[in-house]
Amino acid sequence: MFGKIEHLGIAVKNLDQANELYTKLLGREPYKTETVESESVDTSFFKSGDNKIELLAATSESSAIAKYIAKKGEGIHHVAFTVTDIKSELMRLEKEGFQILNKEPKRGADNKWVAFLHPKGTNGVLIELCQEIE
Repeated sequence: MFGKIEHLGIAVKNLDQANELYTKLLGREPYKTETVESESVDTSFFKSGDNKIELLAATSESSAIAKYIAKKGEGIHHVAFTVTDIKSELMRLEKEGFQILNKEPKRGADNKWVAFLHPKGTNGVLIELCQEIE
């Protein structure tokens, strides 16, 4: 079953500029930055209390983030939830009729296994499932 909201993902055109903005906004610098080659993105993570924000910038024009920004502009891209067993949760959600974008979890940012649900079946919100890699 779903746990807490793991993070909010925000698509940005320029990660350096977005990092400056969120550093000013939150009063702290990102605690982590990394490149996720499989998604063609550079990411940075901020903490605000118990909450996390992930900024995502495309490293390729063919990446999902580049396509998202071209279509909708910068802004909230996804809501990520923690799960304890991502594979069984994907099977459960598929049986419930949700469209799964990743049949198999893949390595994502921040030491997580990730998979996504298509926004067409979730009222227009891209949902990410995250499980800590042990």
